[in-house]
Amino acid sequence: MAQSDSGDPQANDGALSEIVVTAERREQNLQNVPISATVLSGEELQRKGVTNLNDIQQVAPSIAINTFNRSTFVNIRGVGIAQSAPTSNPGVAYYIDGVLIPHEQFIGHSFYDIASMEVLRGPQGTLSGQNSTGGAIYVRTPDPKFNSHGATADVTVGDYGRVRAIATAEMGGQSVGLRIAYLHEERDSFTRNIAANAQSQPGNLDMDAIRASLVMEGADGRLKVNVRGEYFDVKSDNNAVKNRNDLVTANPFVIEEDARSYQDQAGYRLSSEARYDLSDGVAVRGMVSWQDGHTYDQTDGDRTATALPRPPAGNVGRVSRATTEFKTFISEVNLLSIGQGPLQWVLGGFLMDETVPVTLLRDNNNTRDFVSSTSTIISSAKNSSESLFGQVNYFATDKLELIVGGRYSWDKQVYTRTAVPGAGFTLPYVSQIATSQLTGKLGVNYHVNDDNLIYLTASKGYKAGGVNLTPNTPNFLPERNFVYELGFKTEFLDRHLRVNGDVFYSVYKDIQLSSLVGGLPVTQNALAGHAKGAELEITGQFGGLGFNFGLGYLDSKFSNSACISDTNSPGTDAGCATNLRFVPKDRGLPFSPEWTMNAGVQYTFAFGGIDMTPRVQWSHIAQQYATPFPSVNTLVPGRDIFDARLTFDLGSKYKLEGYVNNLGNKTYIATQIQNSSSADGGIIYGAPRTWGVRLKVAIGD
Repeated sequence: MAQSDSGDPQANDGALSEIVVTAERREQNLQNVPISATVLSGEELQRKGVTNLNDIQQVAPSIAINTFNRSTFVNIRGVGIAQSAPTSNPGVAYYIDGVLIPHEQFIGHSFYDIASMEVLRGPQGTLSGQNSTGGAIYVRTPDPKFNSHGATADVTVGDYGRVRAIATAEMGGQSVGLRIAYLHEERDSFTRNIAANAQSQPGNLDMDAIRASLVMEGADGRLKVNVRGEYFDVKSDNNAVKNRNDLVTANPFVIEEDARSYQDQAGYRLSSEARYDLSDGVAVRGMVSWQDGHTYDQTDGDRTATALPRPPAGNVGRVSRATTEFKTFISEVNLLSIGQGPLQWVLGGFLMDETVPVTLLRDNNNTRDFVSSTSTIISSAKNSSESLFGQVNYFATDKLELIVGGRYSWDKQVYTRTAVPGAGFTLPYVSQIATSQLTGKLGVNYHVNDDNLIYLTASKGYKAGGVNLTPNTPNFLPERNFVYELGFKTEFLDRHLRVNGDVFYSVYKDIQLSSLVGGLPVTQNALAGHAKGAELEITGQFGGLGFNFGLGYLDSKFSNSACISDTNSPGTDAGCATNLRFVPKDRGLPFSPEWTMNAGVQYTFAFGGIDMTPRVQWSHIAQQYATPFPSVNTLVPGRDIFDARLTFDLGSKYKLEGYVNNLGNKTYIATQIQNSSSADGGIIYGAPRTWGVRLKVAIGD
């Protein structure tokens, strides 16, 4: 939840404008907040070509994002989630307009009409709560304006049949405002399915979404109410996954699949937020949200056009179908100080209650379409989370600020299996787990002056435990992450140059690792980890010249040796129990690239009433592994990607832009998919060189 005072990083005098963040439930200058964070306004996101959640890793250090199947997996500093299971949760909390989106399947569908985005690195266990062991991402959409009327049309057309159109309309009176935003996006697949009997072209996209936001303010200005609603409908022919054993062609953008495949994700979110200033020094805030979404998908489980179905039993051809639904209620209440005194505080309570029914079906007797199930899993998870939290910031002197924050969470999961493979148990089979944890933050800030801050913090994050799918398999325990961080935030040359950096050390305990045992997902806690690293971000604005640089260094390793299951290569290593393989101490953690870097430079040339701005940018992500077992099937090689854009600002109403992404047409692996109970693993390649033009028109105020 962040914003720039001017909506643009360049202030009117050619300097950088102040960035205001509200992740701590009050407006603060980012330079005064002791958190390692990348904050980008909506204008900056557009300028850098960030149009979806995956693009964030191109502009923020120490973050790795992998999207496949139904989910988007986000890891910050090597902490987050590597592979999902029906009862697992992400380790990076994702918020839209202050509302937690608790599951990784639906975090990428609201990335349009953005006011700001904030990536917080490190545990956010006080104010963000559970599921933030790695960090948190806050996305804020524009608030409607009072006494304002206007509309915008923003259309991008590119190769591969890409069309992305965003329309907004806004109307406001003296104390009420309404904003409506609509998105339509479609694109052909980068991959061709050349099977003679192909029924689908995996990798395509057809998305529609609409959002409405209503804001109302009391006559005396003490009461402010936001009511928001959103609907999304995303359809595709599922992911384009390259079979690692493709015998027809080595072309990374050619596949052969004979099954009908699809993925349909749809849902809606409703939320209401109210804030009332009880006095000049105290305010109360309340939020309530209801989220309802589903994913329906079908996959060619053998990822070929030639595999034969059963019988006989040795044939591997199959089609898999899955249904996942989420019905989530969330509420939060805060009591917080306002004003400018030396003591600032916030108290709060949080409640989440949800039901997640899942149906997983596999048809081994057919390869073209699903007919009837030969393997059936039907289950439902009921999750609840309650917490109380508070944080106090106190200026002991004009320069020395002390921070104490804490949160106590109670989490419970009741898991019911109505149908599941196996024997030796009676269905329905119900298991449950209840966990609780104290998390928090301690910090010391030294404000050298208005432009310079040095901070030292210790923080703890927590992700709740859960129940495994297979009956009689032990529950998995909570994971915890302790991080000690020393950082600085500085501005030079009359705010023309901003330099922020930090070093950190983390201790990661009871890591939740998901894999397959006997074809069924299992989450284990056998391993712990530790990491040390550093981040540096530089932003400059000198007249028409603007530039940015970001760097993240990460050295993360397992702290102990253990025997765990390996999805890709099941077997038994020496000294391990049956079907377990050995992970040695000091092996690297999954999704932990040693180096992440990004840089960009632009210059604005003024020609009368027209500004022309060319920009080039580069991002580097070092190699990483998708599981604790390094192999050709888990390696995601490093990559360097260059993009170029040319923007014409034709006054305040019109903007024309041309872009080329992946300028060098680099072929790279974006995601290594591991085997699952529904389908074989494979490779998803990143987008090849793409180009397009964008036109934005604004009318009204």
